[in-house]
This record gives sequence, structure tokens and C-alpha cells, in this order.
Amino acid sequence: MVKMSKSIVSCLIFGFAFLYIPIIVLMVNSFSDSDIPGVWTHFSMRWFKAVLEDRDLIGAAMASLKIAVISATGSVVLGVLSAIATTNYSTWYCKKVLGTLIVIPMIIPEVIIGFSLLMLFMALEDIFGISIERGIITVAIGHIMITVSYIHMTIRSRLILFDKSMEEAAANLGAKPFAVFMNIKIPVIGRSIVAGWILAFTLSLDDLMIASFLTGPGSTTLPILIFSNVRVGVTPAINAFSTMFIGIVLMCGLLSFFLSRNSKPL
Repeated sequence: MVKMSKSIVSCLIFGFAFLYIPIIVLMVNSFSDSDIPGVWTHFSMRWFKAVLEDRDLIGAAMASLKIAVISATGSVVLGVLSAIATTNYSTWYCKKVLGTLIVIPMIIPEVIIGFSLLMLFMALEDIFGISIERGIITVAIGHIMITVSYIHMTIRSRLILFDKSMEEAAANLGAKPFAVFMNIKIPVIGRSIVAGWILAFTLSLDDLMIASFLTGPGSTTLPILIFSNVRVGVTPAINAFSTMFIGIVLMCGLLSFFLSRNSKPL
């Protein structure tokens, strides 16, 4: 048993080292003064300064941030509503169907989701004459589709543990449904909502596949720009920007984890 435990620990250490050492090397090289990515000379912040002067990178970062904010907010609204619908109304015959439909995007490959949404926008224009220009809004819609599942699961896990007698007592005292929701349920699921928003924000920032189908001129996201630069050759500025990007995503992920962990139902 002891030997087996040591073997498991060794496999875990090797696996995590294999995954994270390249990221650590990238972050270390971002502080190198060398003009060649992956070559260390001496410590320098020149490439971080170069990032701040690169309009393409800044523009792509701003587009990604806008999309992430829109998609995270939209996902929270839909996720909260769907979680309430699948936990409050026990006799609603569509509850299981809705719960299944919400979770399906988590298991469908993103390439299929991106392509199907692209076909949908094209069909809307061809059949109904509704022209939807590909850009920030279309990418945000795609990101909402894949992130709402995570919000739904996060909020629903809290609502399942919610003491419904508090809601019934408030209703018996004359409280309106909206007042019950705002004054009783929101305090219970508030941290989960924030944690879900941060998670959706992070997932949107990281997405490449769906954005590559739905983006348009002037709305190139950061992952698309980095991927394009990697194919034609990169400068160490990409290392610096990747370090900044990793820092933002890491902080969002840690904040989401701690908020979700510390969220206690009443």
C-alpha cells in the first residue's frame, strides 16, 4: 500500500511538472533581454514595455475583455434563471428537459458549436434578412452558450441546499416573490454568482475555437492574435504578454475558487 501511494504521488508530480514547467519557463523568459524567444541573457522589462506600445495586442486584449464581460454577464443571468427553474418548480414537466439542454454544451466539441452558430447567423441573413455582423456580439453569444452550463451547475448546487422554509415563511408574511428573491435567495447564492461570473469571464478570455468561427474584422481576440503570431514567428513580447495574461487568469481562477469554497448556504 505504501509503495502504491508513493507511485501515485510520483505520477502526480511528473504529470503536473510536465504541464506546468513549460509555462514557468515561458514566464521566466519573458523577463529576458534577448531578442530570441526562449533564450535567456539577462533580466530586463523591455518586452513588457513593448507590449504596452503594441496597438494590435492592446486592441485584441480590449476586444477580449469586452467579450468576456458581456458573455459572463449574460451567462450569469441565464444561469441563475435556469437554476431557479430547475430547483423551485418540482412539478414542472420541462424541468428535466431544460436541465439536460443546459448541460449539453459542456460535452459538445467547441468546433461543432462554433460552426453551428456560424451557420445559424448565415441562415438568419439568407432566410429572414436579419443581418448580424460577425464581431464582438456574435463571439459573446457563442461564449454564453458554452459558459452558461458552468454557471447553472454552480448556482444550482447552492439552491439545492437552500432551506425553502425561509422562502415559505417570507411569503406567508406577505413578501412578494421578487422581494423574496432579492432579500433571501440572493444573499445565499451571491458568492456563487460572483464565482460563476469570474469563471465564465476566464473561460471566455481563453477561448480560441469558437471565436475563430464568429469573429470579424476589427474584433480579433487575444488568443486568435497570439495563435496567428505563433504560426508566422513570434517575438519575446508574446512571452511578456502571455505572462500578464496568465497572471490575470490565475487571479480570476483563484478568486472564483475561494468565493465558491467559502460560499455557505443558510
